[in-house]
Amino acid sequence: MTAFFALATSLLWGLADFGGGLLTRRNPALTVVVVSQTIAAAVLGAIVVATGGWSEAGPRLWFAFAAGLVGPVAMLSFYKALAMGPMGVVSPLATLSVAVPVTVGLFLGERPGLTQVAGIAVAVGGVVLAGGPQLKGAPVQRRTIWLTLVAAAGFGTVFVLIAEASTGVKGLFLALFVQRVTNVAAGGAALYASARRGGAVLPEGGFPWGALPALGFVGLADVAANGTYAIAAQHGPVTVAAVLASLYPVVTALAARGFLSERLRIIQAAGAGLALVGTLLLATG
Repeated sequence: MTAFFALATSLLWGLADFGGGLLTRRNPALTVVVVSQTIAAAVLGAIVVATGGWSEAGPRLWFAFAAGLVGPVAMLSFYKALAMGPMGVVSPLATLSVAVPVTVGLFLGERPGLTQVAGIAVAVGGVVLAGGPQLKGAPVQRRTIWLTLVAAAGFGTVFVLIAEASTGVKGLFLALFVQRVTNVAAGGAALYASARRGGAVLPEGGFPWGALPALGFVGLADVAANGTYAIAAQHGPVTVAAVLASLYPVVTALAARGFLSERLRIIQAAGAGLALVGTLLLATG
């Protein structure tokens, strides 16, 4: 069950990142984050009301609140790092986020078997290669590296927090709703501050009404990914769930290949293959 839900997480996150990347080509990144998360919060609110999720309110929701604060910081740091580039360095480096939940799992006493340890090493190596690491070229700015590391630490922290935010299905819906409302509040405040400084809030054509379905998909796919990851982490070793969930760069690369006809570099194809091998080792270990 852990492997299934963790792989579902990587699929959903990979597609959400692909969709978000396309949307940010025409819209300000912060606007994409706020609008997509607002749609997700509205849908989750309806689900919470329909399922009576409010009855699950308790101290664990503080984990969801914290995840909602950390998430936008990580996302914006990641987008800024990508803008400063090069993507061939930023994308693989961001996969270091897996180190946070794996470290927490080991600290809590999880001890993967030899097969799983091998699977973790192979899968992480595959994910890094699938990002197409840039092995030569101009030096990377120190600020780009720091922003990427902040993003990686933030994403990994969200992994840990959302896994602790609930114990049941109804509680999970409520936790995800709280996280998304916090995301919107934090992102909205940042958007307002950006507008006050003269930053772009809307694209040149005004509010992107035509992009609402795509924005909704990105927001809901991200929510679903958080949910499947929480389930994976609650039903198996966090070390395994985190590594399998971190395979999303492979999905993003394959989506770009399928929808945009982007050619995979040899190093990316090799990384995807290694990631698959690592996944099989983890699933059978």
